[in-house]
Amino acid sequence: MTDPWVALEPGGDAGRRAGALRRAHERFTTAGRVEADVRPVVAESWRRCALARVAPEGRASVELRDDELAVYRDGHPLSRVMPVIRELTGAYAVDGEHLVAVCDAQARLLWVEGHRGTRELAGRMNFVEGARWAEAVAGTNAPGTALTVDRPVQVFAAEHFQRPVQDWTCAAAPVHDPHSGRLLGAVDITGGNRLAHPHSLAFVGAVARAAESQLALLSPRPPGGTARLTALGRDEALLVLEGRRVRLSRRHSEIVVVLAHRPEGLSGDELLLELYEDERITPVTLRAELSRLRAVLGPRLLESRPYRLGASVDADFDTVGRRLASGAVAAALGEYTGPLLPASRAPGVARLRERLRDQLRTAVIARGDPGLLADWAYSPWGEDDLAVWRALAAALPEHRRPAAQARARALDREYGRADGAAALGREYGNGGATLGREYGNGDATLGREYGNGGEGGDGARAPFGNPW
Repeated sequence: MTDPWVALEPGGDAGRRAGALRRAHERFTTAGRVEADVRPVVAESWRRCALARVAPEGRASVELRDDELAVYRDGHPLSRVMPVIRELTGAYAVDGEHLVAVCDAQARLLWVEGHRGTRELAGRMNFVEGARWAEAVAGTNAPGTALTVDRPVQVFAAEHFQRPVQDWTCAAAPVHDPHSGRLLGAVDITGGNRLAHPHSLAFVGAVARAAESQLALLSPRPPGGTARLTALGRDEALLVLEGRRVRLSRRHSEIVVVLAHRPEGLSGDELLLELYEDERITPVTLRAELSRLRAVLGPRLLESRPYRLGASVDADFDTVGRRLASGAVAAALGEYTGPLLPASRAPGVARLRERLRDQLRTAVIARGDPGLLADWAYSPWGEDDLAVWRALAAALPEHRRPAAQARARALDREYGRADGAAALGREYGNGGATLGREYGNGDATLGREYGNGGEGGDGARAPFGNPW
């Protein structure tokens, strides 16, 4: 493949390729091994699916129904650009017997339109409005994987992780807020093997860019600019807004981080789940915290129904994610001043913190640059990172290796080798140990799997990309 994001080269034998992928998928789900001809973006997605315990025989679930779906999507930012998306894709979908789907940032399908017969067939695998197609629940698929890696991607046949989807081909591209860069959702084209062509990937990417341009026209950047949120490496976030510097309490920091990450807003129940581990916490407690936060920020800046921030927020953790998405690993590491709200135990914050850390760490290891590796290894959050110390020892010139090798050996004795084999072995058969060796150790194998980061900024060497 000359383009790792395209599933099938022009003129390629779709039937032969589909057969090879079915065999590779079977090998992975039974023995935990990835065949050499599986594209890196797909191999990494399969591994994430395995770690998330996605069932190969499962299917997507419907989360939003009827009135709830209608209210949610009417208030979603992408509803404003649906006329443009329909104008660009309508004839293409009907004439080609394809579907066009638009989802939110959590991969919930908000609109599924196109050829009537194809819609009926797709309904059998729950490719319907209101269903959630996030990679962590529905396996490798174009909209879910495009949101995970934050770039256009094509998925063909048995590259899909779940078998009920393997007769389909899809291409999807993420859509961002044109001012803040936040991930709003994705545009997807789904159909048969005829979509397994570079043109479909280029087309859906162009539609996504047109949607972003239309959003910029409909919502010009506010004259006062955006608020700036600093939450990396701090237990109490700092918000700079309209010339004011506000140091937020720990709980208010968590609320603002969660709402900054979800600019479309959250219901009270959703926000409660994002903020509290203790299920006994009641909505009354949350409303009291929000009332106190509104007194700090002002009524215009904390809106309700759904709860959301009334200003565009430029968050430092989003900046790191955008740098990673563009392949600018050094710039991303330069912006990363520490884990996101490190003392927070709020479930939503903890997920964001670990995701960003893991993406950045993976990209640093993949790049193989000794300077970047040393920056991570000698940081407070990287000083005990065995995989990074191993990668640093391998990347340094021979005369400079001994210190890094000694540190890696000391960590190896203290913590032992990271081994993800046991759980995967239970789920996917006796090949789990192999997958654990390939994926869990973070050693030279990881560097070979991810590539050396290459040069340029197209993001193709950093497959995890930005989820926001």
